[in-house]
Amino acid sequence: MSRDLRKYAKQTNVQLGVGALLVLFIVGDGLIYFIYGKGAAIMGLSCLLIGLAPILIIILLMLLLNWVVKLANRD
Repeated sequence: MSRDLRKYAKQTNVQLGVGALLVLFIVGDGLIYFIYGKGAAIMGLSCLLIGLAPILIIILLMLLLNWVVKLANRD
């Protein structure tokens, strides 16, 4: 039985990223809601989403580049 350590590392990185985002959105926005109220929580959520947009665009571009490179190296 062989172990694919690259696949394991990739899964771990994805899980850590998703966990960090969940903590940021749930705990961060939850604290804003409890301290400042519903209006501030909605504004905080919109700011978090707007701040996340450039990161998602960069990730999508990197995935697209990875796909193009793999397609070009099919030799």
